[in-house]
Amino acid sequence: MNRRPTRRSFLKAAAGGGIALSTMSLPPAVARSRRKPNIVFIIADDMKKHMFNCLGEGKGRNLSPNIDRLAAEGTLLMGQHVVSPVCTPSRFNCLTGRYASRSTSANFLRSTQRNGQTVIGWNTHILADDVTLPRLLKQQGYKTGIVGKNHVVSAPPYKKLPYQADPTTPQAKARLAENSRAIKQAMYGCGFDYAASIYHNNPDGNGPLALAVHNLDWIVKGALDFIDGSRDEPLFLYFASTIPHGPTTKDRSWGADPRITADGILDEPIDVLGRREDLPRRLKRAGIDQPGKENILWLDDAVGALIKRLEKYGLDDNTIIFFFNDHRQDAKGTIYQGGVSNPSIVWKKGGFPCGPVNNALVSNIDFAPTILDYAGRSVSGSDFDGRSFRPVLEAKVDKIHDSLYFEMGYTRGVLKGRWKYIALRYPEHARNMSLAERKAILERFNAKQKERGRKVRCADPLAPFSHISLIPGGGDAEAASTGKYAGYYDADQLYDLSSDPGEQKNLVNHLGHSKILEEMKRELKSYLDQLPGGFAEFKTVS
Repeated sequence: MNRRPTRRSFLKAAAGGGIALSTMSLPPAVARSRRKPNIVFIIADDMKKHMFNCLGEGKGRNLSPNIDRLAAEGTLLMGQHVVSPVCTPSRFNCLTGRYASRSTSANFLRSTQRNGQTVIGWNTHILADDVTLPRLLKQQGYKTGIVGKNHVVSAPPYKKLPYQADPTTPQAKARLAENSRAIKQAMYGCGFDYAASIYHNNPDGNGPLALAVHNLDWIVKGALDFIDGSRDEPLFLYFASTIPHGPTTKDRSWGADPRITADGILDEPIDVLGRREDLPRRLKRAGIDQPGKENILWLDDAVGALIKRLEKYGLDDNTIIFFFNDHRQDAKGTIYQGGVSNPSIVWKKGGFPCGPVNNALVSNIDFAPTILDYAGRSVSGSDFDGRSFRPVLEAKVDKIHDSLYFEMGYTRGVLKGRWKYIALRYPEHARNMSLAERKAILERFNAKQKERGRKVRCADPLAPFSHISLIPGGGDAEAASTGKYAGYYDADQLYDLSSDPGEQKNLVNHLGHSKILEEMKRELKSYLDQLPGGFAEFKTVS
């Protein structure tokens, strides 16, 4: 039975919806300017420094006017770092504001029990009951949406099709539809109101080879639909590109059949980014003749489409855009600077008081508390490992961190001032692994590489492990850096980044560095003491 509202109930309802009532009679542009800022978080995948025109390594080497605009009008965060530089834990950091060693996913917990220490890799998934950025933003009145690459939120009913499966059979179509529903339900469960155009994994790890291509038009269409349907509320869009991560060849990226998606093959292609075949011609007109630049231009077109849609509705006046690459690519899978030092961009119309370039140390665990700070939620207390860098952007403080912590595989590290310390500790079972076990592991890995048409890099079962995997010679993701650093296999590593930014001279055994080494070890221990799990002599767990 409907009750007539009383004055008290009306006032209570009005208080709860104060923003809506106070802006109801205002012109649309004024109302939008008074509400909480829209947040667009763009996360690229495996970008290298030479792919950014705003960095010295890439200046003039790319056609990327929209990303260039974000950098020119916003702030380039040169002190940006990543805690754990591979896809899954980096995304865990961004979406929770916490270290990935706090994951409670079953695979991660089993690994911890087996190794006697936490081993951070592609096993740190977000579960339905985790406190996440989108869940907290919903509590602040935001409409939350995700498109593109997942690779972090667990979707238990998901069952990947075999690599050689034909996605056009009725059975495969049914499985793909079930997987799509499972992924979307998982996204809803962790705080997103909207989920579309999701790649559960990288294209090559998503299931059938026949679907293992990039389709940015499909991803962008999902994003534009979300903006169209959410423009009257504060919105949070998590836009996760699948590029420039592999596959990078023309036939499996910008030149692929535009009907192919992670959910199957469409009846008609989606065309929201213009003619793909024009990408090479546009690069040529711009005087860029380096091979492989089409995917960066394609990604830039995606960024431009988002900006244009925000401008269409006048939302750009009250939107903050974060452009973040999930990790540095030069030393992916390690905590060397080539993996963790990873400049990012933050944009809003009119820029930030701190100016176009800022060098303060920030981490990807800081994104969630920063975004929530702008959304009006208090971020003090113990909800996050990260801290809001809003005071840095607004030039109220020079720094929020004195040091940064890193965790990846069998390594832990800290950066403080000019000094960087890395500890590499393998568990006992790895140190004592038999030749037969090593050979079996390597044979399984190489067989999978061959199945996927990838290069076999190592055939020696006695080759040392990498920092992230117990595969002789290392796995595929970290291949670019495995063994490439002079001290790569040293248990303790100390670097003076002011004179050795490439981390090639390990100072542990050099005279005069024992004091700073002990200080850095204590700094590392202070972080580990606050985190679950053990790590060799730094933290033992009974």
